[in-house]
Amino acid sequence: MTTLPAGVPLLNDPALNKATAFTDEERDRLGLRGLLPPRILTQDQQVAKVLENFGEKTSPLEKYIDLVSLQDRNERLFYRVVTDHIEETMPIIYTPTVGYACQVFGHIWRRPNGLFVTARDRGQVARVLDNWPHRDVRVIVVTDGERILGLGDLGANGMGIPIGKLSLHTACAGIDPAPCLSRAISPRSCDRRCTTRTTNLSCDV
Repeated sequence: MTTLPAGVPLLNDPALNKATAFTDEERDRLGLRGLLPPRILTQDQQVAKVLENFGEKTSPLEKYIDLVSLQDRNERLFYRVVTDHIEETMPIIYTPTVGYACQVFGHIWRRPNGLFVTARDRGQVARVLDNWPHRDVRVIVVTDGERILGLGDLGANGMGIPIGKLSLHTACAGIDPAPCLSRAISPRSCDRRCTTRTTNLSCDV
């Protein structure tokens, strides 16, 4: 039987965090009382709040950041929103919005998601792979950052593509996100016509 983490570590795990949907019994058992607002919301109520906030965003990039931030803190709620509202969310988490999101990836990147392999890792790729925290990897989506949606070589900034594809695999095909891995292989610098030094996260820009 798997033992759940408790307290703050549980709230910081996007795969396990339910935020305000934790019940009174769960809050007592898992050391969450006092760490969350007192009101308990059902997931349906959480979805309604997410959609309200989503609808108030004025640009596709703002909506992209909003959904990615939700995924970073509460995967269950993210996939519920995307699955139930795929027509509104698919153009945001993938094409066409993800192209621009990759161009400004350095500005909007907030939390580690995926595995970066670069030219600096030559000879020690096995060590890089060992740093991935999940052992049971069954699905991998890889990009080398080249020709991202016709935008040129974006290098490490292309990570938005495998992240978006895996999100759709889960939302549309029901694939468990836990054994999935996004990888960006960036063997050289990106195309400077596509990004700037401040927005690019490749190692040799």
